[in-house]
Amino acid sequence: MKRKAINKKITLYFLIMLFGMLLMACGSDTKNETQDTTEAVVIEGLKEPIAEQPVLLTSVGQSADVEMVKTMLTKSDIGVTMNATATEADLTDIKTLVLAVGGSSKGLGAAGIDADQELERVSALIDAADEAGITIIAVHIGGEARRGELSDKFIEPSFAKADYAIVVAAGDKDGLMSGLASKSKIPMDIVDTMSDVMTPLKAAFK
Repeated sequence: MKRKAINKKITLYFLIMLFGMLLMACGSDTKNETQDTTEAVVIEGLKEPIAEQPVLLTSVGQSADVEMVKTMLTKSDIGVTMNATATEADLTDIKTLVLAVGGSSKGLGAAGIDADQELERVSALIDAADEAGITIIAVHIGGEARRGELSDKFIEPSFAKADYAIVVAAGDKDGLMSGLASKSKIPMDIVDTMSDVMTPLKAAFK
């Protein structure tokens, strides 16, 4: 009787060990599967010019950044028409659409629109530009000051159909824009300061 009891205990012990090993194996497989399906964020800078004039510059979020981008384009001898509230009707004869991305509640108020109306305008404009084969460049120069709940609403639609993006590093500490650029498979140049934006912006034009 004692021998049978000992044999039962030994059998039970080995069954518990086997069950534990199976659980560990399943956990390892699940972990590996998760790692294998995670997409790596891969971005590269622009290799050659893609943009041409005439250029239409608009704001995405109605921040003052649009004025700064206009100054950069002008100093780079790139002819630009700026319309902060541009619509599809303004795309006639345009070859490049530049988006100055960054939300401002004050700017939206001055324009007499809210964030939802701005998103609707921008989405329609970008869709129309994409369908017309117009080159789209998204520029985020405001750094951390142009991040947050309001500004972040405008980032994804700006990157979704862009052909190229330029971002000041401080604005992408969380990797949001790098991830969107990687997902959309578009080149993106990250610069240290706002004053550094002009170099890749000018280089983007033929």
